[in-house]
This record gives sequence, C-alpha cells and structure tokens, in this order.
Amino acid sequence: MDESLLNAAMDRYACGDPRAFAALHQALHPRLLAYLTRMSGSPVLADDLLQETFLRMHRARSTFATGGAVIPWAYAIARNVHIDHARAARLRATERLPSDPGSETVDRGGVDAESAAIAAEAARAVERVLARIPASQRDAFVLIRYEGLSVIDAAAILGTTPTAVKLRAFRAYEALRAELEELKREAPARARGRVEGGADGRS
Repeated sequence: MDESLLNAAMDRYACGDPRAFAALHQALHPRLLAYLTRMSGSPVLADDLLQETFLRMHRARSTFATGGAVIPWAYAIARNVHIDHARAARLRATERLPSDPGSETVDRGGVDAESAAIAAEAARAVERVLARIPASQRDAFVLIRYEGLSVIDAAAILGTTPTAVKLRAFRAYEALRAELEELKREAPARARGRVEGGADGRS
C-alpha cells in the first residue's frame, strides 16, 4: 500500500474508524513480523510480540498525530515491545524454551550442499555479530539494512539524530564486515578439513 494511503488509514483509525484497521494490519503485519523476528531471533516469539504491538497501537491510536507517518510510529512501538520483553526476560532470568524452534528451518532441496553450508555459516556469523554489538548499533543496522527504512525514519524510531543513526549503522556494518572477512580466511582450512575427513572415512 502507498504510504500516503497508509497514513490516511491511520488517521481514520485514530479518529475512531475501526474499518481502517484491516488496511493497517494487512500492510504492517509482514513488515513488523520480519523486524521482530530479526530482533528476537525466534518466529514464535516474534508472533507474540507482534500481537502485543498491535494491541499497543490500538491503545495509543488516539495519540497519533493527524497527518503523521504511521510506519516510523509503528516500528517505534514494536521496538519498545521488544525492549520491554527483553528487560522482563532478564529480570526473570529465563531461557528460551526447548520447544521454541528458533530460526525457521530453511528448505535446502535443490541447493548445492557446499553453497548452502557457506550461506548458513555466513548467517550464523551475522547473528553472532548482531548479538554482541551494542543494541543501539544493532537497531540502527536492522532498521536501515533489513527493514529498508530511511535514515530519517530510523532516527525518529530510535529517538536520535540522523547523524547518530548513520554512525551506529556504520559501526555495525564494520563489525559485520570484519567477521565475514575472517570467515572467508578460514574457509579454505574448513574445506580441507571436510575433504580430509571424508578421505579418512573411506576404506
């Protein structure tokens, strides 16, 4: 949906038109779900956080500024939901349930095994970096790189300046680049290990 139409739908919803919610939900659901999945690392948890996000949007709809942009507003609410959950989880000192499948299993059918292994290792490297860098850098990087938001919108969501967002995203990018470069350097050794392991297993 065009952003101007989406903003108009939010204006109607904020003014009490419940029929406008369908359009908002259809447009925002996939984007916010993808964002929360990346932030939480779990599709199961992301779905729960998304429901809470829409609930908070409903409760806060009357505070939406007429003529404003709904996408940054919705992302800001989703981010707060994730932060609140993470804070509560730390306080409870809980761990992910064994039944939580975590990241969705990718169907490798028809994909070259070596290429799939390299892609999987790269994805794990990205996850490691995003998990260890400061949350401010991770948030900026995810919003710009994965969610495709503008620097201005990301700054509005994060409550900071565009310059700060650019710097945070750049630092995250540099950390990811260093990790992936290290992965490339280690790739030949891992490949030799697989070959030698296969040879040793043959009679």
